[in-house]
Amino acid sequence: MAAPQTAHRKLSILEDVTISQPAAAPRLTRADGNPLRILVVDDEASLTDLLSMALRYEGWDVKSANGGQDALATAREFKPDAMVLDVMMPDLDGLQVLSRLRQNNDDTPVLFLTAKDSVEDRVTGLTAGGDDYVTKPFSLEEVVARLRGLIRRSQISISEAGDSRIVVGDLVLDEESYEVSRAGRPIELTATEFELLRFLMRNPRRVLSKAQILDRVWSYDFGGKSSVVEIYISYLRKKIDAGETPMIHTVRGVGYVIKPTS
Repeated sequence: MAAPQTAHRKLSILEDVTISQPAAAPRLTRADGNPLRILVVDDEASLTDLLSMALRYEGWDVKSANGGQDALATAREFKPDAMVLDVMMPDLDGLQVLSRLRQNNDDTPVLFLTAKDSVEDRVTGLTAGGDDYVTKPFSLEEVVARLRGLIRRSQISISEAGDSRIVVGDLVLDEESYEVSRAGRPIELTATEFELLRFLMRNPRRVLSKAQILDRVWSYDFGGKSSVVEIYISYLRKKIDAGETPMIHTVRGVGYVIKPTS
């Protein structure tokens, strides 16, 4: 049960979720062929039950937790491939849970559930290291689609024989080892940041629109918000261009482009 001071942020289960018939999609699995593991965290049992049912329908192994402390304990034991995490919870909130995960070098992709119309929650969650978000009310189909996108981005591609590196100027991205460096300086990226940078580097000197980036990196077939692109571009700039000549450029009214400095 949510704490009284957060009650107005919680909607009834009927207001929170829209149920629709999902389109058929290829089944995602772990690299060893076993079902993906998903952890659903929310202090509303009715919501976790409904989400868990929808995710099990995808053939995934799903566990749920009813609060922040429970989520941390379950994550250590279950080792999920992705997590659905509510922001507002009575013991540890979602941001605190994510902070503790990242402090322990746990880079599990996280899909935040945020309060209706709370822009602050969305921006704060992404800044804290979350990978994506859905706002209440949401559809089960949307949650599944967002999770599929997160999981695809987090699964390291096994390159075929040959050089697995993409090089633009002094920036190097290795698709096989999942490593990035600039002028020999290692750069730590989240799964989403890595996928965004990979898309830019595969298209050097080519201006990519926000719509193209959303479609490729976030797989939004249902109309994602372009503000998430701006947020993640700013993250990349802080990591890639820090103390260096900028490589990532904005073409006003068109999109973004990466190009070597020389």
